[in-house]
Amino acid sequence: MVARETFTSRFSTILTMVGVAVGLGNVWRFPYMMGEYGGSAFLIVYLVFTLLLAIPAMTAEWALGRETRKGPIGALSNVWGSKWGKRIGALLVFTMVISTSYYIVVIGNIAFSASFSILNGFTNSTFTTFDQQISNGWLQYGFSVGVLSFIMFVLYRGLNKGIEAVSRIFVPFFALVIFYLVVNAFFLPGAPAKIAEFLKPDFSVLEVEHVFAALGQAFFSLGLAGTIMVIYGSYMGDDQNIPRVAVFTALGDVGAAFLASLFIVPTILVFELDLSQGPTLVFATLPKLFSVMPGGRILGSCFLLALTLIAVLSAMAAIEAIVGSISEELHIRSSRTRTIIAVLFVEAAVMLPSALDPSIVGTLDLIFGSGMQMLGSVIAIITVTWGLGQLKTRLQIFGETSLGWHANYFFWLKWVVPGVMLVVLGGYVASNI
Repeated sequence: MVARETFTSRFSTILTMVGVAVGLGNVWRFPYMMGEYGGSAFLIVYLVFTLLLAIPAMTAEWALGRETRKGPIGALSNVWGSKWGKRIGALLVFTMVISTSYYIVVIGNIAFSASFSILNGFTNSTFTTFDQQISNGWLQYGFSVGVLSFIMFVLYRGLNKGIEAVSRIFVPFFALVIFYLVVNAFFLPGAPAKIAEFLKPDFSVLEVEHVFAALGQAFFSLGLAGTIMVIYGSYMGDDQNIPRVAVFTALGDVGAAFLASLFIVPTILVFELDLSQGPTLVFATLPKLFSVMPGGRILGSCFLLALTLIAVLSAMAAIEAIVGSISEELHIRSSRTRTIIAVLFVEAAVMLPSALDPSIVGTLDLIFGSGMQMLGSVIAIITVTWGLGQLKTRLQIFGETSLGWHANYFFWLKWVVPGVMLVVLGGYVASNI
């Protein structure tokens, strides 16, 4: 039996986890959701959900992975038995296949936009060409398959030589670029006033759909679905402090989302462009923004390149959850390589509808990116709290069971977190029947 790889250090663990969390959920998804689902009121609800629900859920998913040293299918089978564990685990992996399919298409679109910005720039004379090419489904499909192929190559190299190695490069590069962009945004005339106005919360605009979207964003952004963080938890060493890593990961995730919004929102408002474009915000509004703002070609190229690289890390984690879970079940030495090849072809096929008809991405994102991933995280939490039990859960998360408040944390994790998630999910479903 081949020994399971683990992260090489605490720093690499945090950097990789931040790379998983900081992706399109922060830069593509978060700003358009703020624009579409209640502005800064959405932001506040999202922050509350992240602190009170998403961070505890993340510790539970890591605990499940580290306790079982398995991906979602193997972990659920260990706790609930082969019959139901494999069925539920397979459902979660299928959810990840669908959500990853449109996610990689969006990354392909951004990769194309980055290359177009670098080679041509966004100007009045190039917009027509850009619009034609971004609307060319087969061209975008080609870029998406290129992104998928790169991800598969990294996964083939393994955890330490592949995932960790690219995380050490991509995450710092993204951080440098986004800080530089935020500084430039705040020097735009009128930007501070615009962002101050936008950040005034108006809770009267919040509806059930907005609250559901905020909860879904908190979980989508951190990669909580009962899959990604479970298998990454299985790669965590026994000496890793799960609560500390969870806090650092959440801070990096929320910080990236907020910084991206501090660049995108004020600049769009300053140049009086449309913030409520939905999933097409990056492709419909930002090119116009880069065409009119000072230094737009350089800033736009850096932003789109950094966004492509950081988004690849999130997609890589999702694909790793699929590959790792399936290859574990095959129990043969060459199963991982075979699984990588098989998943490459399956994902390439499933990606095609989203590439040829981008209008379905928003619907798929709400169903699989918010709803099903939230449900998957609930399943993981129930598996930990009801399946593993209090002793194993507290030992995995805290390394000890003696402190009284650990029992309160377990109670919160067992009852409150899944309860709130199911109530919000049920309320959303009921409001749309």
